[in-house]
Amino acid sequence: MNAVPEAVAGATHRFTFGTAVRVPAVILLLVLAAALLGPLLSPHDYFSMDLSGRLQAPALKDARLFGSDDLGRDLFVRTMSGARVTLLVAVVASVVSLGIGVTYGAIAGYAGGRIDVFMMRMVDALYALPFMFLVILLMVAFERNLLLIFVAIGAINWLDMARIVRGQTLALKQREFVAAARLTGVPPAAIVFRHIVPNLLGVIVVYMTLTIPQAILVESFLSFLGLGVQEPQTSLGALVNDGVAQMERAPWMLLIPATVLALILMSFNFLGDGLRDALDPRLRGR
Repeated sequence: MNAVPEAVAGATHRFTFGTAVRVPAVILLLVLAAALLGPLLSPHDYFSMDLSGRLQAPALKDARLFGSDDLGRDLFVRTMSGARVTLLVAVVASVVSLGIGVTYGAIAGYAGGRIDVFMMRMVDALYALPFMFLVILLMVAFERNLLLIFVAIGAINWLDMARIVRGQTLALKQREFVAAARLTGVPPAAIVFRHIVPNLLGVIVVYMTLTIPQAILVESFLSFLGLGVQEPQTSLGALVNDGVAQMERAPWMLLIPATVLALILMSFNFLGDGLRDALDPRLRGR
């Protein structure tokens, strides 16, 4: 009875106190706190323009911690607001992709036979499609808004998760607890979502920490092309695009948002490694 709490406690200890996790976790928490609270604490807002203060270098004067852009807007507030939008898009898009991938993969793996073959051939066919090109077409054809970005990015990230969950489900459905559920008359849908999927949470959580950076890169790429969020909203990709145009006159416009973006990506990747080690059953005795 105490095995599960002890295993969870051990995983929590390894995840919390691992040397490879503490620094990126602190960095990510600081970025999250700044993204949520920074724009509220600053005397500036993210869209007010001051043409007399264009391209100011970072300084404590007038609370311009990150300087200003080519329209005189405060770059600190815009960077933190952009980080908030980027993280929101990435997390929601990852949840969408995981919801599709986990459901699809679990059903395919549990059903087996011809249904499994047909569903996985569909995945193989979808792999051949140029998804980034399709996302760009969606952005061009329809009104660009956050909801469309959520759906578009989520729709291109679920294929890998479906394959992973399907493979794990094929192994789990041979276990004794699944056979016992069948013998007691539990419906197949209940077996999949009450017995199999909960046993995949470790894999799902780890993979989500990998899909979030991927979604961040996709959103940043779209915003860099001018196909992401639109003014007055901004994102880190859009700020990097603005910084490239002003690189010679105001290099901080590129370096600051690019550094924040790199810190977020690095933090999520290291957290994914920490979660993988913490949830790995081979490490529970360490």
